[in-house]
Amino acid sequence: MMASSRVKGEVVYSMMKLMCALPADPVKRIHLLVLLVIQGVMMADLFWAIVSARWMHVFLILGLTAATCLPILFPRRLPVPIPSEIQLLAIAFLFATIFLGEVRDYYERIWWWDLMLHGSAGLLLGLLGFCIIYIFNENDIVDFHLTPGFVALFAFFFSVGLGTLWEIFEFAMDRCFGLTMQKPMLGDPSGLTDTMWDLILDTAGAAIISGAGWLYMRRGRRDWLQGPLRRFIEQHPDIFEPKATTSDR
Repeated sequence: MMASSRVKGEVVYSMMKLMCALPADPVKRIHLLVLLVIQGVMMADLFWAIVSARWMHVFLILGLTAATCLPILFPRRLPVPIPSEIQLLAIAFLFATIFLGEVRDYYERIWWWDLMLHGSAGLLLGLLGFCIIYIFNENDIVDFHLTPGFVALFAFFFSVGLGTLWEIFEFAMDRCFGLTMQKPMLGDPSGLTDTMWDLILDTAGAAIISGAGWLYMRRGRRDWLQGPLRRFIEQHPDIFEPKATTSDR
């Protein structure tokens, strides 16, 4: 009985230490908790992959673990500081595509999984591109101003460009490691139809977000977005602080 109580006390103490070690920023705290949960799930699957000698799955899990942990472990070695919000979206997308899609075979089990991912990726990447250029456009520190049309155009091509790079990544993984990230679809065993539908969904999502952003800027309804963007700028001064010029030195 005493041993059981001691074990419970140690567990509670460990959990309290973990909670105290979490960052104060709510977004960073959520980011770290999500990362810990994802890493725990992948480590459990890694054990069974090693036991069953599924070496390709072992390689994918280890690669995904490294990709999701490096920005946390070595933040100062990144060429550009990546905000926690963007890291969280990237981790969730990589987990859904590579781990759930390839390792857990969601692409085969759920026919709409790939379509859902690319449709949502088009929307999220379009929103990301719009927010990036909108922040610089509305920030007084940066002498940079574009019309709503150019902001929407940047967001559109930003999303479509990243979607295209992802398709190149899928093609490279299939060619180099024998994966099937480009799936046979509608009687086409080559995967070309799958690739084209992925690009169509990426483009459609980008067009929806870009069009909505253009209407939003044209009508001048910016009040609800100013607060979150202002907080984002204040939380990441290393990105938006003015660079020293020769006259300032």
